[in-house]
Amino acid sequence: MDWTDFAPWGRRVADWAQDYHLTVRDRPVRAQTAPGAILNALPVAPPESPEDMETVFRDFEKIVMPGITHWQHPRFFAYFNSNAAPPSVLAEFLVSAIAPQCMLWQTSPAATEMETRMMDWLRQSLGLAEGFRGVIQDSASSATLAAVLVMREKALGWTGNALGLAGQTPLRVYCSSEVHTSIDRAIWVSGIGQDNLVRVPITGDWRGMDPAALEAAINADSAAGLTPAGVILCVGGTGTGATDPVAACLDVAERHGLYTHVDAAWAGSAMICPEFRDHWPGIDRADSIVFNPHKWLGAQFDCSAHFLRDPDDLVRTLSIQPEYLKTHGHDGIVNYSEWTIPLGRRFRALKLWFLIRAYGLEGLRSRIRNHIAWSRALHDRLAATPGFEIVTPPMWSLFTFRYLPEGGADADALNLKLVNAINDDGRIYLTQTRVDGALVIRFQAGQFETTEADVAMVYDVITEIAAGLPR
Repeated sequence: MDWTDFAPWGRRVADWAQDYHLTVRDRPVRAQTAPGAILNALPVAPPESPEDMETVFRDFEKIVMPGITHWQHPRFFAYFNSNAAPPSVLAEFLVSAIAPQCMLWQTSPAATEMETRMMDWLRQSLGLAEGFRGVIQDSASSATLAAVLVMREKALGWTGNALGLAGQTPLRVYCSSEVHTSIDRAIWVSGIGQDNLVRVPITGDWRGMDPAALEAAINADSAAGLTPAGVILCVGGTGTGATDPVAACLDVAERHGLYTHVDAAWAGSAMICPEFRDHWPGIDRADSIVFNPHKWLGAQFDCSAHFLRDPDDLVRTLSIQPEYLKTHGHDGIVNYSEWTIPLGRRFRALKLWFLIRAYGLEGLRSRIRNHIAWSRALHDRLAATPGFEIVTPPMWSLFTFRYLPEGGADADALNLKLVNAINDDGRIYLTQTRVDGALVIRFQAGQFETTEADVAMVYDVITEIAAGLPR
């Protein structure tokens, strides 16, 4: 295939994509294939001779599509949605065609300068203070790792990159038990070590970190000769939507001079609605904040917005400038590869530009508000249904519940059986989690094209399948 063949196939793929999105609700949400089915359908050896695109595309539909779990399905209520609004997809199509490597300003000035502007649009959208500056990371995991590396360097007087951690006093980082596992990985990769990630007890309906317990843990470590390095706060945790009392925890961190990072990967999108910002009071005092527009806001994966109160700390931690990466003759430019762990960078800002212009902030807000209202209506129906128990209350559009009929057997086993039966049924997709050791079922609404009827259908599917389970 060469570029003279591209346009007809581009039109065909565009038509296929439109049809896919318009009909995806007719498919089972979760892939129905058995383990190994796709692998065994693929030839063991690569072809020696070219194959025509008609054959390749036919095999795509026959082999690949049956093994796809449809994240763009409007009844995908598992995990957090990874969305792909149409303008974002078009932008990605253009980026794939242009294929720039945007590591430096000079390697594509448009990408760098649009990223600067789009991150400021997002800052304004969230109501963050003007001092914050942002960079687009590939994922919240990378942003968190970058923040942990800054914590490490600041705590070691900027000697960690040069000297390593051998022989140093152990560094301590503090978080709640509700944070995402990406925090654990950041601790591993940074060399700080799992044993030095301190899990602070949680309290209250929001299952947030106890500020008094945080203060006590920091004091105890300092007294023991350990080195407190930073605090990682959670706003909208993956399991239950757990949210730390941001202002109170920042008070503690500030008293001890600790670097702070706020992981709002999912729930940060909701902050474009001013009425939800009371979930992160004092956020302007955080050093680092991350949220993922590729979750609830509609941008195609991957696109993670990382805000810094003082970007110089991040650049000092990550910047490396061999001669071939220097831009001579231009002052005041930004090279965002110095703000990120990978050197290579995609043109992610374009999809934000398309997305925000195509819907406007009010169009994006209305979707988030609808998802939250519909989720709470579902919560109320389940709460009023005999045999069902709400375990954690709605946090934005997320809540958890259990099925506990009279005379029921082992609750964990029954609820695991229920969630598996629901997902095997194919009409909706949910996941399980654990709350205080108990297995519960988790619901969240966030797919870009989900309707009120899709959410209402969840009640019918859950209660129908639960009624048919042996107890």
